[in-house]
Amino acid sequence: MAGAYDDRDGKIWMDGKLVEWRDAKVHVLTHALHYASAVFEGERCYNGRIFRGVEHSQRLRRSAELLDMEIPFTVEEIEAAKYAMLKANGWTDAYVRAIAWRGSGEDMGVSASRNPVRLAVAGWEWGNYYGEAKTTGARLDISKWKRPSPETIPSAAKAAGLYMICTMSKHAAEAKGCSDAMMLDYRGYVAEATGANIFFVKDGEVHTPLPDCFLDGLTRQTVIAMLKEKGVPVHERHIKLEELEGFEQCWLTGTAAEVTPVGRIGDYSFEVGALTLDVAARYEKLVRA
Repeated sequence: MAGAYDDRDGKIWMDGKLVEWRDAKVHVLTHALHYASAVFEGERCYNGRIFRGVEHSQRLRRSAELLDMEIPFTVEEIEAAKYAMLKANGWTDAYVRAIAWRGSGEDMGVSASRNPVRLAVAGWEWGNYYGEAKTTGARLDISKWKRPSPETIPSAAKAAGLYMICTMSKHAAEAKGCSDAMMLDYRGYVAEATGANIFFVKDGEVHTPLPDCFLDGLTRQTVIAMLKEKGVPVHERHIKLEELEGFEQCWLTGTAAEVTPVGRIGDYSFEVGALTLDVAARYEKLVRA
């Protein structure tokens, strides 16, 4: 499948039923379009099975609750919707996007408690998020934008509005020939990439930022569990930018990114080493098991 995302053949699940792809529309006065009142999930289906699908659906509902929204579908109904969408499109390997948002209704202002909360599930066939960087190592810029304090945003929610500075950071990185950007947090500690968590290796041990102001990704959690099972020490802690000079390897994790090696961040370089490649291979085996 190729072409613009609003002009394709296929089916999208919306509010309880499958609709033609081109008919999956919302009104211009939809609250989410104006005030970012939306939450979403990114998932991958491998060999007909969505990896950690139930956990994604549970997080979608939790994210909505953090934005004072109640999704009118249960976890079980959301799961059924995802597989119905995949079946209708004939996919066994695909990216899955579930999104819930405040629609158009009686309110059109900051307050929108009377507007309905809607849900859609779409998908598409997607290869490596970072292209060739999946094997050669991604090159990252260092963003000028920082992840905000959890006192200013619901940082535990996968909310659409929180990605605004991520889009801006990734555009700036791509303009420099980079695949992505690494972001610091409001205190100046290393946080994450624009849509993926980050890991570093030094002397056979792994270091990863403590997710106290950004999303603790499900892929991140999976990789940490894999490392601990393998006996590799994992340190979840605050990491200063200047520490990057002493790290030997680096990789990103995320549903879209999967496990992607990093070759450079700003002026800091890393090898695509044995541990990075082993983690990537183990993750690939796990999701396709």
